[in-house]
Amino acid sequence: MSTTVQLSRRRFLQSSLGALTLAVTAGGLVTIVRAADADARKYGADSMPGGTVDDPLVFVSIAADGMVTIVAHRAEMGTGVRTSLPMVVADEMEASWDRVQVVQAEANEARYGNQNVDGSRSMRHFLMPMRRAGAAARQMLEAAAAARWSVSVSEVKALRHEVVHQSSGRRLGYGELAADAARQPVPGTEQLKLKARADYRYIGKNQVRLVDLEAIGKGQATYGMDMRLPGMVYAVVARPPVVGGKLRRFDSEKALTVPGVLKVVEIPAFQGAPAFQPLGGVAVVARNTWAAIKGREALEIEWDDGPNGGYDSADFRKTLEEASRATGKTIRDNGDAVSVWNGAAETERFAAEYYIPHLAHASMEPPVATVQIKEGRAEVWTSVQNPAAAQQAVAARLKLKPEDVKVNVLLLGGGFGRKSKPDYVDEAAIVARAMPEGTPVKLVWTREDDIHHDYLHTVSAERLEAVIDKTGKVRSWLHRSAAPTIGSLFAENAKGQQLFELAMSAINMPYQIPNVRVETAEVAAHARIGWFRSVANIPHAFAAQCFIAELAHRAGKDHRQFALDLIGPARQIDPGDMADTWNYTESPERYPYDTGRLRGVIDAACQGAKWGRELPEGHGLGLAFCYSFMSYTATVVEVAVDEKGKVRVLAVDMAMDCGPQINPERIRAQMEGGAVMGLSLALTSEITFEKGHVKQSNFHDYQVLRHNASPRVIRTHLVNDDHDLPPGGVGEPPVPPVAPALCNAIFAATGKRVRGLPVGTVA
Repeated sequence: MSTTVQLSRRRFLQSSLGALTLAVTAGGLVTIVRAADADARKYGADSMPGGTVDDPLVFVSIAADGMVTIVAHRAEMGTGVRTSLPMVVADEMEASWDRVQVVQAEANEARYGNQNVDGSRSMRHFLMPMRRAGAAARQMLEAAAAARWSVSVSEVKALRHEVVHQSSGRRLGYGELAADAARQPVPGTEQLKLKARADYRYIGKNQVRLVDLEAIGKGQATYGMDMRLPGMVYAVVARPPVVGGKLRRFDSEKALTVPGVLKVVEIPAFQGAPAFQPLGGVAVVARNTWAAIKGREALEIEWDDGPNGGYDSADFRKTLEEASRATGKTIRDNGDAVSVWNGAAETERFAAEYYIPHLAHASMEPPVATVQIKEGRAEVWTSVQNPAAAQQAVAARLKLKPEDVKVNVLLLGGGFGRKSKPDYVDEAAIVARAMPEGTPVKLVWTREDDIHHDYLHTVSAERLEAVIDKTGKVRSWLHRSAAPTIGSLFAENAKGQQLFELAMSAINMPYQIPNVRVETAEVAAHARIGWFRSVANIPHAFAAQCFIAELAHRAGKDHRQFALDLIGPARQIDPGDMADTWNYTESPERYPYDTGRLRGVIDAACQGAKWGRELPEGHGLGLAFCYSFMSYTATVVEVAVDEKGKVRVLAVDMAMDCGPQINPERIRAQMEGGAVMGLSLALTSEITFEKGHVKQSNFHDYQVLRHNASPRVIRTHLVNDDHDLPPGGVGEPPVPPVAPALCNAIFAATGKRVRGLPVGTVA
């Protein structure tokens, strides 16, 4: 199955500038974008494999006792989607939440619609389909009651798990009506009567707790790592330490003498571009995980490190910085930024360079998958963000039809984009195929495996140049970005960031600057580059937001006011006018760039932090803001820096405008988690390479934020709960502004600029 993104000839030229653009499907297949009529282009959920489904007979069933079962078709990894989407259905169908149970869908995009949980799309794409499913179920129940009583359907009303005949007061419970309702025709979209906002019972109310909360709290919830089956065996894999490396030879004699070890299985190296293929190596199968790990330690292996055996991240940083200083491929060009720079006085010109290292996802639960092959079918139990990709990978590996592969989606102990790449599921299938038929194989990644063999967030060097006149007006802006591209996963030797990467806070900047130029450098990837929570917004926003703060200081102006002046008055901008023809796959008419909403979150975060107040010596406030995944965010960080340069985060104020606030408690939770994750990648996290090997191995040297370093206070400010707007994303947008806000706060406290991450201590 492959997908082609349809663009008009004009849009194609705008977006690719003559280059061919990759379109990647759930299975990692790639097609080339071709020119087509603009009318053929699909947006949002319609552009995704599977699209959307809103059939109540797919998502809702009612038992005779009135218990309503609602299917959650999106995986749960901490966002609350397993609660929030069924909650929307329950609200529209007037079901009492205490009589609702949620079941998880298996992989089946033909039945349920798209199931790939990344890109902050779950509520964005499925709010309206779930509302329609709930409303249709309600109207079918009302129609069944009206038929039972031989009255007009206009005389009955569903209310709190019952249908009431309004004139007589007669009532029928949902359980009594279930069989008849299921036989009613499903109303068409034009016949649906969606609730008015004033009638919501759960949407926007903070009254529904997570369906898995009690089970998680008691340790009873089932994550991938919890899976147990009779006769199960366990496997771990020795993988090439360098991406693209291959197995020269191995000796398994000692490994097979370890008590509990059953078998050693060779895993073939990937061919072509990595995509979601296993890295290759040797699997050790045993009666328990510990025996498998000890068996792996006993393997005698010789590796060929391949073309990336010389990769050194310190040297590559110099390569990136040199590339960012040279003219690159132009992606956006308004006016003539280069001529303005060349003609400006030295005192008017200002340039700065920024650096972000590779980052690992470091989910609390490392990758894990269980596979059983039996009677020409395979069954998978795993924690996966993209069940369809896992299904396709296993089917291809075992030469089965996708419908003969059942993927059971378990809870994820974190994902952040890592678990939408099912290489670990493919590995489990390879090992299961090598075992006697019917043997369930649980393949486990250790923390060290996870750190060493991740799909890393790209390393990046960003250079910005601006001309700022004596009045503080910015006359030109040049942003050069040098980073390996995610496109390298799907095309060998791919260089230069794709449009979708640069449309994350590089080209889509709405500032009132007459001369703007954005370029990308064509640099190679020496590791597996994957999407990471908020993706390219992280390096681009870090550089741009720090640079704006530096320009404000150079102009002698308050950072907040300088930023608002730079943004200008409230207005709606066609993303295409900023060279962004991607727009997170959403319609530019439905989702224009709204600078009024951006100004609103800046004001809210600054008000929350009491911007402009007097602070003790060594304390500082820093601001940053970002538009990502169709939502607007701003963050103010307060820090204290002691005489030894140790940074202590005192408070974080985060504002978000995601449009309609469907489950505010979950939005706040994502914002708080985004604050901690953003501070973590800013202060401590870094992956480095030496001779192609990742130097870090576990949380002692790949550090995430410890509890004692977390901010004492995180205040969240939800802005503009406008249900007439289409929904924005929530999971990813909180992260990008955190690191630049922190670094801007450090400057306010110390007068020292931080332009490279992680911060560590301030020298």
